[in-house]
Amino acid sequence: MQALIAFLDKSPSRTALLTGLGMAAVVGSALLFEHVGGYLPCKLCLEQRTPYYIGAPLMIAAGLLHGKVPSGVTRGMALIGGLLMLYGAALATYHAGIEWALWSGPADCTGTGANVTTNAGDLLGDLNAKTPPMCDKAALRILGLSMAGWNVPASLALMVVAFRAARKA
Repeated sequence: MQALIAFLDKSPSRTALLTGLGMAAVVGSALLFEHVGGYLPCKLCLEQRTPYYIGAPLMIAAGLLHGKVPSGVTRGMALIGGLLMLYGAALATYHAGIEWALWSGPADCTGTGANVTTNAGDLLGDLNAKTPPMCDKAALRILGLSMAGWNVPASLALMVVAFRAARKA
């Protein structure tokens, strides 16, 4: 762990770049589960991707721009990246709590997810008959955690590194 911290502390641009690449890897994994694995995302799953879609290019840009623009700009970009991951962690916690029935979820995203098709040819024909995946049913659990559950530590780890980049820039 100390070696990783020393590696990241050598350069704020390296820290920001690695954070951006980490964000891209997390959302890329979700996209692979969807498009290759066939696990359709629910409404909240899709919302959890937004901080990554914004944060990954932002952090990569912060890393690439470090030293070329005033340090306040790159620090601000890294700070925004960290705040996006904080929001992502909160949203993932909310979603995981819904899956564990700790609290109720949005009315339009809970109930039954039966009859969902992953066949693009049938999708348009079945549009009125099919319902999307529901937020209260985890499509997949890995080591006991759903993808929303795994998103919590991933978001928190990326948040810490992004805030570290903001402090060091």
